Amino acid sequence: MTDTSVAAGGAAGSTQTRAVDMLIIGAGPAGLFGAYYAGFRGMSVALMDSLPEPGGQVTAMYPEKVIYDVAGFPAVRGRELIESLVAQAAPFNPTYLLGHQAVELEHEPDAVVVTSAQGLRVRAKVVVITGGLGTFTPRPLPAGTQHLGRGLVYFVPRLEDYRDLDVVVVGGGDSAFDWALALEPIARSVTLVHRRDRFRAHQHTVDRVLAGSTEVLTFTEVASISGDEWVEKVELVNTRTKERHVRQAQAVVAALGFTADLGPLTRWGLNIDKRHIVVDTTMFTGVERIFAAGDITEYPGKVRLIATGFGEVATAVNNAAPVVDPSAKVFPGHSSDDGAPPPA
Repeated sequence: MTDTSVAAGGAAGSTQTRAVDMLIIGAGPAGLFGAYYAGFRGMSVALMDSLPEPGGQVTAMYPEKVIYDVAGFPAVRGRELIESLVAQAAPFNPTYLLGHQAVELEHEPDAVVVTSAQGLRVRAKVVVITGGLGTFTPRPLPAGTQHLGRGLVYFVPRLEDYRDLDVVVVGGGDSAFDWALALEPIARSVTLVHRRDRFRAHQHTVDRVLAGSTEVLTFTEVASISGDEWVEKVELVNTRTKERHVRQAQAVVAALGFTADLGPLTRWGLNIDKRHIVVDTTMFTGVERIFAAGDITEYPGKVRLIATGFGEVATAVNNAAPVVDPSAKVFPGHSSDDGAPPPA
């Protein structure tokens, strides 16, 4: 991935303060495009995210998954989309504050100050929240947690790492079936286990998995995972007959979903509707100097797509521009009229 000049969460001292025109909270697709747009509008910008890498849910949950509904890309893998967004913003030198969860908000006469859980203070003229689902945590697999990171994972970072392995995928939703489908041509074998015989995944994907070489075991759960260092064996149990059997496996993908919440953002005075931030047509939250965009927002007719988030964050940045500089206009003009962006 493109170098992002990251300030890591563990490195920040309790007295460290940074000052920027715009702080973007959330370094997912909308936040990254917002960093480009803020730079295009002549603002200094920092992105803060609790995750250790840019990309938000895309990087954490489906970096190898192919996305088909981003304008200009007939098909693009999640990882490639994030790399392109980072490269697009790079000429404007955004500061990445990764591994920092935004916690406290203070208002000053001409700015706001956001303090991270790690003690970093960022003074910004405006804030744009692009936090997706907020802070999300994978639902754990009760059996085998001692092998987490040693063969047991909740997300697949690189498909190639699973070449010629025997993989057990746990779950019945879209992620489980997507991973099974993606791993099938790479792994030596793929077994998908689900505790029911009904699946939450899209039927077309289910049909493709059932028609392929993946072994699908219903009414089945993982009873235990064993191996000295790495995963070596997985014990499965039939939830109806209680019959158990052990199979060889070097990897387990527990695609059991996740829990998400807005965490400290709920204390910022924002109008929250079912874990989403209510905004107006300018993406303004109603709290002075605070805008929001992307999946985290709510308004009549809201559609939660990456493509929608791109338009929303452009709207947020352009409407925030006069707050940063009262002489600025909302309409930015056309990028093609200004020539190429400055060199990195």
